[in-house]
Amino acid sequence: MDVSKAKITSVDDIAETLKQFGLDTVPQAPNTFPALNPFDVYRSHITELLAKASGIDAKIIYPALQWTQTLEKGDLCIPVPALRVKGKKPAEFAVELAQLFPESPLVLPPTAKDQYLQFFFRPAPLTALLLPSILKSGPSFGFNPSLGLEDPSNPSSPRKKLIVEFSSPNIAKPFHAGHLRSTIIGGFLANVYEGAGWDVIRMNYLGDWGKQYGVLAVGFDEFGSEEELVKNPIGHLYDVYVKISKISAEEADKVKALKEEAAAAKEKGDAEGAEKLEKEYTKIQEEGVDERARKYFKRMADGEERALGIWKRFRDLSIEKYKATYARLNIQYDDYSGESQVKEESMEAAARIMAEKKVSEESEGAVLVDLTKYSKKLGKALVKKKDGTSLYLTRDIGAAFERFEKYHFDKMIYVVASQQDLHLAQLFKIEEAMGRKDVAERCQHINFGMVLGMSTRKGTAKFLDDILRDVGEKMHEVMRGNQAKYEQVEDPVKTADTLGISAVMVQDMKGKRINNYTFDMDRMTSFEGDTGPYLQYAHARLCSISRKAGFAPADLTTADLSLLSEPHAIDLVRQLATWPDVFLNTVKTQEPTTVLTYLFKMAHALSSSYDHLQVVGSEKEVSKARAALYASARQVLWNGMRVLGLSPVERYVLSLSYEVIVGPC
Repeated sequence: MDVSKAKITSVDDIAETLKQFGLDTVPQAPNTFPALNPFDVYRSHITELLAKASGIDAKIIYPALQWTQTLEKGDLCIPVPALRVKGKKPAEFAVELAQLFPESPLVLPPTAKDQYLQFFFRPAPLTALLLPSILKSGPSFGFNPSLGLEDPSNPSSPRKKLIVEFSSPNIAKPFHAGHLRSTIIGGFLANVYEGAGWDVIRMNYLGDWGKQYGVLAVGFDEFGSEEELVKNPIGHLYDVYVKISKISAEEADKVKALKEEAAAAKEKGDAEGAEKLEKEYTKIQEEGVDERARKYFKRMADGEERALGIWKRFRDLSIEKYKATYARLNIQYDDYSGESQVKEESMEAAARIMAEKKVSEESEGAVLVDLTKYSKKLGKALVKKKDGTSLYLTRDIGAAFERFEKYHFDKMIYVVASQQDLHLAQLFKIEEAMGRKDVAERCQHINFGMVLGMSTRKGTAKFLDDILRDVGEKMHEVMRGNQAKYEQVEDPVKTADTLGISAVMVQDMKGKRINNYTFDMDRMTSFEGDTGPYLQYAHARLCSISRKAGFAPADLTTADLSLLSEPHAIDLVRQLATWPDVFLNTVKTQEPTTVLTYLFKMAHALSSSYDHLQVVGSEKEVSKARAALYASARQVLWNGMRVLGLSPVERYVLSLSYEVIVGPC
């Protein structure tokens, strides 16, 4: 998604096109990018004409121009009250402004509708500006690398730096639905910021430290298999962890029962019986899993080579497995960090600063931070236990300062479930209270809701691989519905996997992040409605049209675009023209559904256009113009899908009443 060196249409190219329609200069309001976004040309042009005609300040008009919800309401509109003209009734003033607006080579005479002034772009210049820009810019069309510059007006300015911390599973524990959501949303955000020209660091902050790794090491000694470890490290370590944890829990229950029996024996005056019971539970406490795990982790914390070597092997093998799984989701990380990587001295320094600045206080041997002085909702945060052990919050403080020192980031996003809202709010407020507002104000928590209905299969944990396998199998089952057509698929397993991944990701991104959603296998794997497979089908069909049309990319640049005069062609051009604005809005909303809603809208427009805008069988020049339109639509669809992290595919064969897609694009 790195578009910092993208090939784009130049302002000179735009100037040449506009001259054909009688406009001598390129309209360009301050801080706009006409070479990247056709709508900037129109906003600047409308602002200039309306300001001259009405006397209203251009600085008021430009930000008042808005998108419309549907094409029937125009390409842009102005809610007249936003112009801040007193003493005028909005509806009457809208009519007055419509009459004042001069003749324009780019815009039709505006329409007054209630309190709105609606602007419809003239189709010919819009088509002439837009399609060559898409065909030339290709995978970079719609993105704006200037947004990520320290000085957007200076192309040679340094890029701002962003860390996105996302996914962050615990080694040897299930990669659950929360991690899946974090992975999908985090990958999307990283893509968005790269499309906006930021220098993005993708970070996976693994849960890879703590006494549980002592538990794991003890368990591996008893239940571990070298063969299984190499074959499936995450799954095997989890199995080991479950087995040893069960023994640990049984021991804890046994100790509790023996203590109760010992207390009862004492009450009865049975000193000998009580002493025997005490010895029994003391032996379990001293030799049991919990104590052995505690001692093992202490050896790790003390830096003992053998203990660290085993832990490091578990960690390295798990990361290799994670990398393969993440690759299926089009995600690669720049930094596999983790709790283990936070330096002890960083945490000690943070603790010292908190104490010196009286941010923290001792309470019954523990150390806590009372944040109620800032907000009652923040409560009190524990930063050190009575036994002197640092907590997750302490590590997060140390980690944030280390990252700032290492990367000098301008922004850091934590993609973490909404259940951790309080934890992140406490973290940022503590950083600020410590005098590190420079770090705190650059941090942002992007939260999300829960996934419902993901029941554990056959009593086992739900790892990401399991989730993707289940959905892939479901897609495979759908594909087998027509055996004759199924046999034409070159690699049905790979096809099913690609469709399954698209199905999972699209269902996750359809609603707003904060909303919970139900994991519905049947719904997400359908080719009907707004699903991942349907979106893949839309892209594949465009690829098929291009192949059958037989025009080389160079041929499309010579197409006579004035032949695209049908209503369906004009409406499709209008939809495509909004993509740069949709992307800009996505940077603001940070919501995947902003992109997804647009893509489905476009897919519907495409679906209704095919009968009216046939390529094969039409007169050659008409065929070429329509091929250029569909090639542009395919490119925009591809760009949007890639922002979401999907892998667009290009081939399909008929199966049942739908299309089954086969092969990468």
